[in-house]
Amino acid sequence: MTVPRPSPSPVPGAPDSAPVSLPPVTLILGGARSGKSRFAEQLVAGHPGRRVYLATAEARDTEMAERIRHHRERRGEGWDTVEEPLDLVGALSRVARDGAAVLVDCLTLWLSNLMGANRDPAAEMSRLVTDLPRLGGPVVFVSNEVGLGIVPDNPLARAFRDEAGRLNQAMAAAADRVYFVAAGLPLTLKDLTPRDGAAPTATQARGAPSHR
Repeated sequence: MTVPRPSPSPVPGAPDSAPVSLPPVTLILGGARSGKSRFAEQLVAGHPGRRVYLATAEARDTEMAERIRHHRERRGEGWDTVEEPLDLVGALSRVARDGAAVLVDCLTLWLSNLMGANRDPAAEMSRLVTDLPRLGGPVVFVSNEVGLGIVPDNPLARAFRDEAGRLNQAMAAAADRVYFVAAGLPLTLKDLTPRDGAAPTATQARGAPSHR
């Protein structure tokens, strides 16, 4: 379902409406209400082909239902929406094909769904990272950075924080481009896509993080 709506105003640092070339895998990190989802939408909106919004959220209460409605209206026309709370790898294999650009929003809710369903987050994360090179179109992943605040006061919340950190590290290692968004402003953390024939810098080419 799509709802007609005027195009959103540009986010500082985001591309304009002209077609842009997305790398195979982009990761966008940020805190709550940081502007990360809006920035991701504008990146994918510049893709000249089919655009797919792969939602991992479930409308389990009125607050989440309202957030889903707001995101849908903000995206406007020109998107196909697919909802998949658990089998992210299977959904990506179906929609990331024939050059379609896919926006996954978000990895954090996907992780929460996995833990709530007693799935093994490490196994699912490994499955996702392994399947990334097989996808047939660029994918932009959105994920929350949840490790910058205070230490949670209960074991489940601490386990979630730790798993989210490991997931973000694994995805950042696999991604071609990584952004961190704060106060609506995107900061490039990693970019392995050469521009004007330039090779990646030594900092960009460093090995994968330890996932500790």
